Amino acid sequence: MTNSNAPTSSVPTRLDSAVFRAKATLLQGRRFITDTFIDRPAKYAAGTTMLTDAVIAESATPLWTETEPEERFLVAGKIHNLRLAIRAINGVEIKAGETFSFWRQVGRAVRRRGYVRGRELREGCIIPNIGGGLCQLSNALYDAALQANFEIVERHAHTQVIAGSLAETGRDATVFWNYIDLRFRSPNPFRIEAFLDAEKLTVRFRGKKITEKQLYQISRNNSLVAEIGSCATCGVDDCHRVVKEPSTADFGKTAWLLDERTPEFDEYVKTSRHAADALLIPLDGKRFKKANYAWTTGGFSSIRQSLAVTAIRSYRSRKLSAQGAARQRNLLEMYRRLAESYAKKLSYDVLHVVVQQNLLPFLWAGGHLGGRTFDVLMSSLPMWEIQRRLDVAAGLHPQSTTLGDFRADTRLIEAEKEALANAHRIITPHTAVAEMFGEKADLLPWHQPAAGKGVQNGKDKPTLVFPASTVGRKGCYELREALKDLDVRLITFGPYIESQDFWIGLDVVRGTDDDLEKADLVVLPAFVEHRPRRLILAAASGIPVIASDACGVSGIAGISIVPTGDAPALRKEINRLLGSCK
Repeated sequence: MTNSNAPTSSVPTRLDSAVFRAKATLLQGRRFITDTFIDRPAKYAAGTTMLTDAVIAESATPLWTETEPEERFLVAGKIHNLRLAIRAINGVEIKAGETFSFWRQVGRAVRRRGYVRGRELREGCIIPNIGGGLCQLSNALYDAALQANFEIVERHAHTQVIAGSLAETGRDATVFWNYIDLRFRSPNPFRIEAFLDAEKLTVRFRGKKITEKQLYQISRNNSLVAEIGSCATCGVDDCHRVVKEPSTADFGKTAWLLDERTPEFDEYVKTSRHAADALLIPLDGKRFKKANYAWTTGGFSSIRQSLAVTAIRSYRSRKLSAQGAARQRNLLEMYRRLAESYAKKLSYDVLHVVVQQNLLPFLWAGGHLGGRTFDVLMSSLPMWEIQRRLDVAAGLHPQSTTLGDFRADTRLIEAEKEALANAHRIITPHTAVAEMFGEKADLLPWHQPAAGKGVQNGKDKPTLVFPASTVGRKGCYELREALKDLDVRLITFGPYIESQDFWIGLDVVRGTDDDLEKADLVVLPAFVEHRPRRLILAAASGIPVIASDACGVSGIAGISIVPTGDAPALRKEINRLLGSCK
């Protein structure tokens, strides 16, 4: 039985496939001998030497070109295979005169390396095959090599042309392990960059463009566009290649990649998930009685945990102090490990991801979000903005022992910036974060805690609470300046990290969360604050609160906002609110 989409050629038999396999094996053996003993191409490592060199060529091709719904699982498989292959190519730098080989660089596309069934053109048909779809990458590499005027050492055209592909313009290069390869070189060193966004594959070359003629192309005997049949849609039931689309119940599902729980994000997950979605969490916090991981886990098709990474993170965290560069480096390293653990659990049919911010740059840098749309759950400012604010604070307070303490790696910051630029939506309760992303942001309400008792302090002078450690980024310098000559008592939380005599000359005592209810006024003029829950609790208890705009709590009743770093404005607001408390 056939339909109008069927190929006009005869149905391939098992004997045809056996003959093809035998020929391919012989040719693969011959290429193996040649590459091993006669002319072995090099495999190149990623580098950074040419990272800022000029772009000399760029080729961009769409990922989702097929319109038939039956094709979508093969297209998703193709995109997954591209995602794997470009990891071996992105960032490699090739020396002058050396030859780039597609298969030497990418390696064999087999199931044990994570490759899945994708679209492959063979003998006039689009068939499902492990590693299928890599020709889109080789096509783009060849197209870019032509633009850069490189010498084409080896290139093979497709035997038939698919409408809309680079083959229509003669800029295609088919590959088949290992004897049908793509190889090219340049008299100048060059760098290859390859990446996926939600809609396209982009291949970019950096270096110095060649002005003299270098390229050699293989002419095509017949460049007419052929009518190509597909195993997913042709309807030829008696073909041994016939493939049935997998169950579509959870195809195109969303994966939620979560770390530490917050009530705002937990509520968002509960109201936004679908039954087919997958949940990835460090561990089941409710089962293991770990409140920081106690996500609501019901309503998902699957739940995956990363127990080993979580155990290692817990152990290493206990070994480090509460603040400092070493702790920050450890946090980033464990975020990386958790992100990579999650990436291994993402199936090819996950087409949308919702990811917490701390995991985002590592997933983006690893190419795991390529070919997918994604939303970001953001509870803090981006790294580049945090460091900009810390630099401003360090300029105001050069004597600080903490404001210049830690800066993230530039490549990590750039990865986060690129990822956020490509994100579909930014989900956050933090008003400062939402303001940065404008219409792209969805602002969630902060979770409102149960109000406290509001204990009267019964003292002869007003009591202020600074609900943070004495550290520069929390605005302790601004608060100290604002309190000069004011007859108040100050309760601080946490250690004196700036210096043990930081508050000398003021009436200051160390306190705990239990002292929050004793406050006449709670003050946090922070440069960076991502967890303003004490402020929200104080406001819910009827205690006046002063916060900087960096705290992300604008619009909450009972909280006054002052500009970050503005000590005079802070002092003025303290005086105003203390006057109203009398």
